[in-house]
Amino acid sequence: MVVGHLSNPYDGSMSDNTMAANAAPVTTASLAPSPIASANSTTFAIILSLSFCHLLNDMMQSLVPALYPILKQNYELSFSQVGLITLAFQFTASMLQPVVGMYTDKRAQPYSLMVGMGFTLVGLLMMSQAHSYAVILVSAALIGMGSSVFHPEASRVARMAAGGRYGLAQSLFQVGGNLGQASGPLLAAFIVVQRGQSSIGWFSAAALVAMTVLFQVGNWYRGRLATTARPAGRGKAGSATSALHGLTKRRVVLAVVILVTLLFSKNVYQASLGSYYTFYLIQRFHLSVQEAQFYLVAFMIGIVLGTLGGGWIGDKVGRIPVMWFSILGALPFALLLPHANLFWTGVLAVSVAMIMASAFPAILVYAQELLPGRVGLVAGMFFGFSFGLGGLGAAALGKLADLTSIETVYQATPFLLCLGLLTALLPRQVGEPKNSH
Repeated sequence: MVVGHLSNPYDGSMSDNTMAANAAPVTTASLAPSPIASANSTTFAIILSLSFCHLLNDMMQSLVPALYPILKQNYELSFSQVGLITLAFQFTASMLQPVVGMYTDKRAQPYSLMVGMGFTLVGLLMMSQAHSYAVILVSAALIGMGSSVFHPEASRVARMAAGGRYGLAQSLFQVGGNLGQASGPLLAAFIVVQRGQSSIGWFSAAALVAMTVLFQVGNWYRGRLATTARPAGRGKAGSATSALHGLTKRRVVLAVVILVTLLFSKNVYQASLGSYYTFYLIQRFHLSVQEAQFYLVAFMIGIVLGTLGGGWIGDKVGRIPVMWFSILGALPFALLLPHANLFWTGVLAVSVAMIMASAFPAILVYAQELLPGRVGLVAGMFFGFSFGLGGLGAAALGKLADLTSIETVYQATPFLLCLGLLTALLPRQVGEPKNSH
């Protein structure tokens, strides 16, 4: 149903004047917040289509770790060889994202989203039929490469379609990824684990669906580019918009470092819940695996609600207040969680999930406004860091749990949230709500 509306913004029945009016916010939306951007110009069909494809993309990405036990047994792999599969997957999925973003900032590629999903399609088919370790590594790298192309460009198009409501657009886009990450392990448990390696090929149908939707998104993107005056030079555009916040290059670099640090504190703590929450519940409260999974699902729902709320509230009150609330607001609940009974553990975990998840749309949009004209680079860098930091954090916390206990992890990690105090150093000239201009 979403796909059916994608061609409307640029079909032949639309007059040139109407097309120009609709396209007018694109240049400013991709460079800096516009005070004249209309909320009514938000192209929800495009944003929801991107969110749906984000769901499919992240669902397919999450299938790779689910295959590890099967691959280890079938090919008699060591843990080091399994780790190399993760390295091949995460390197292409995380490290290539900023490179893709930098390239597409300079040279728009309307159909790159569809091509990126094609990498995932080929990777899934190769993985399902792989009969050697080398092919498994190449397959994992291709699946990761699809993600590295998808995230920065999809984030750019979501911002382009936002009509000034950048936080809402990014949160809707991100919710799709959250749902995909949550549904992937469930599908893997019921299908891949039960039916074996070859069944991962079935999920290539999801990649085909996503490619179909993204082809139409690419048509919309190309239409917007064709009816929008491109800036004469990237350097001039960047200079003009940088003057809007008047920050020196040094202050911009410092602000980016602070944002990455905030993302680090948020993602490492969130990894402690996302990766080890069920183990904690089983060990501390003697729950069954099924009962613990219900609590994990509630935690995932909290992330979805928090992501949606963070983007919408950020558009109303500004990005910095949301970051303050998200990082420091979760601290009291995180400190209480290791000392709570089962009921309050569930309540506190969902509360922490909602509060912390609100930060990502605010951080991403703030960074895009901090570096105008670099939407792809920012999206690639922050989505890549988000993926990479979460993985590194989960590994480090697992080691800590092995050396001490899972309870120690939950007692120590809340103090990471104190890094949220660095929010005080962020420039106030960036991230203000539109009605303040």
